[in-house]
Amino acid sequence: MLTVRYDRFGLQPGERVLDIGCGFGRHAFETARRGGHVVAVDAGLDEVNGVATMFAAMALEGEFQPDDVSATAVQGDTLALPFASNSFDRIICSEMLEHISNDALAITELTRVLRPGGTLAVTVPRTGPERLNWLLSSEYHNVPGGHVRIYTRRGLESQLRNAGLHIEGHHFAHALHSPYWWLKCLVGTTNDTNIFVRAYHRLLVWDIMKRPRTTRWLEAILNPVLGKSLVLYATKPA
Repeated sequence: MLTVRYDRFGLQPGERVLDIGCGFGRHAFETARRGGHVVAVDAGLDEVNGVATMFAAMALEGEFQPDDVSATAVQGDTLALPFASNSFDRIICSEMLEHISNDALAITELTRVLRPGGTLAVTVPRTGPERLNWLLSSEYHNVPGGHVRIYTRRGLESQLRNAGLHIEGHHFAHALHSPYWWLKCLVGTTNDTNIFVRAYHRLLVWDIMKRPRTTRWLEAILNPVLGKSLVLYATKPA
């Protein structure tokens, strides 16, 4: 389930890509498949180990050629990235900034390691659906490592501009996931046995695995209204 659109991201084979806050690697894996040299970074050791294991399995299955594509996973801190300035052609920062207290410093660090002319794709929870989640349940965000703020598009664009980046465009994603989280907030975010939660979860898994035209078409129509994620694309001036 990709949030970033690679046609908008502009990745070219052989480019060096940082996937910061990679989680369990969905964008990192797609980047490797497309021929990008990817470095996946996360604060969690379990996530880093999981991504490294999957990279090895992908190489064995021939999903990318290790002689042509480098794919590594590293545990690291977004506020003090262990990379030289201007190191990466592209950076993906997906669903991570909302967890960090000092997001301005994180954006400054991402801008530092992005090369002039490079592209940064940032995704965060969208304002409307996220506010409803917070309204329905304090348990949703008031947990260790939870969301510490709600972004507006204009506010995040302003932060990126202040860091010296140029905004190239935006879109919304994952409209079908918004009602799922509203339902989870209503019945309890850890309540996975609720009959409606289980049924909706099966629908989402089926959609991710099968990608039927009906739900792809439906989500494309609903994304501008109900999209759970805001995706911004920005470039560092050459």
